[in-house]
Amino acid sequence: MKHWGLILFVFLLFQEQGIVLHVKADDGFVKTRGVQLMLNGSPFYANGFNAYWLMYMAADPSQKNKVSTAFQQAKQHGLNIARTWAFSDGGDRPLQYSPGSYNEQMFQGLDFVVSEAKSYGIKLVLSFVNNYDQFGGKKQYVNWARNQGQSIGSDDDFFTNSIVKEYYKNHIKTVLTRHNSLTGVAYKDEPTIMAWELMNEPRCLSDPSGTTMQAWITEMASHVKSIDGNHLLEAGLEGFYGPSSSQKQQYNPNFQVGTDFVANNQIPGIDFATVHSYPDQWLQSSSDETQISFLNNWLTNHIQDAQNIIQKPVLFAEFGKSLKISGLNQRDELFNTVYTAIYSSARGGGAAIGGLFWQLLAEGMDSFRDGYEVIMSESTSTVNIITQESQKLNRIRKMYVRLRNIEKWKRARDIRRAQWWAGNGFSNTGN
Repeated sequence: MKHWGLILFVFLLFQEQGIVLHVKADDGFVKTRGVQLMLNGSPFYANGFNAYWLMYMAADPSQKNKVSTAFQQAKQHGLNIARTWAFSDGGDRPLQYSPGSYNEQMFQGLDFVVSEAKSYGIKLVLSFVNNYDQFGGKKQYVNWARNQGQSIGSDDDFFTNSIVKEYYKNHIKTVLTRHNSLTGVAYKDEPTIMAWELMNEPRCLSDPSGTTMQAWITEMASHVKSIDGNHLLEAGLEGFYGPSSSQKQQYNPNFQVGTDFVANNQIPGIDFATVHSYPDQWLQSSSDETQISFLNNWLTNHIQDAQNIIQKPVLFAEFGKSLKISGLNQRDELFNTVYTAIYSSARGGGAAIGGLFWQLLAEGMDSFRDGYEVIMSESTSTVNIITQESQKLNRIRKMYVRLRNIEKWKRARDIRRAQWWAGNGFSNTGN
């Protein structure tokens, strides 16, 4: 980091001299290198959004335009990544009717989401299952097993019952090997997808020791990697500290959910850590000042631990503040706090590689409003803050890309010089 000032000076000098170095299209697979994400050889910073509803709306011909609108508006504001569900288990308009039985119309909706994201240059994080009952979740899986005669004690048997685990592994394989009906590309070969997520906010309250969750993540990460060697994988964790870092548990909200931020993310098959941030939910009776103080500690500790202990990138995969219980100024303060922490880390080459706010909606989706919604066309102060973060992170990426291109140009120049001298030397000896 001691060379950062020199790097920035060189970058600005090239800008002043009007040297144009083109940025390669962002069409490759995102990889990791140390604590950074890499795309086409340069650091990649993820400023984006959650939109769990994309597949659901895309499967309805009268509503799929909202997916296109959301991507278009996101791109206009510099956003480059979306997180959404690759699941809907049982119930109304499912993706998976029952174990191994799929709804082709819904799958074609997901195909459309991937295809549209590709056309707008937006990367995707796709989650395989929900911890909660919405869209089926682990409850639906254990109910399927119960209906087949399995002895099920609680929904947490999702993590241990062999039949349930086979159902889940089959779903993973089905998604990974799906050939997109619009592009013809298998999902496991599609670079538009940045990463897979094992579960949205996995929790195992029946085992606060974290042993059950550690074993499940280890097993399922290995399963994903055995099928798909192209994509990154994350667990979907909220970031709560567990027994492996007991001294850090003081920074948790006052509850345990059977996960362990450090140990779970140290599993070899997990490529980067995730953190969710909802002080308005976790500290409901606390003042805004107390919530922001908690958030600052939460952000700082997770960035430091990702960098120094886990030694992997960390994505702040969900954050927000409900306008049902606070004003716009309070929400803006939370967004600014998260974005400042991410940018401060990123500009120094640190482990924070981006943030995804909850949640983006298109116009005409009032029934999806949950208080956390951001609608780009409303041009609120929050939208301006989001756009500024995109611009700041993009400047860092462009700087790295241009410096890398400068090095390539220098190497090519040196080779050409050497070839010229060698050629002249040969010519002179021949006279």
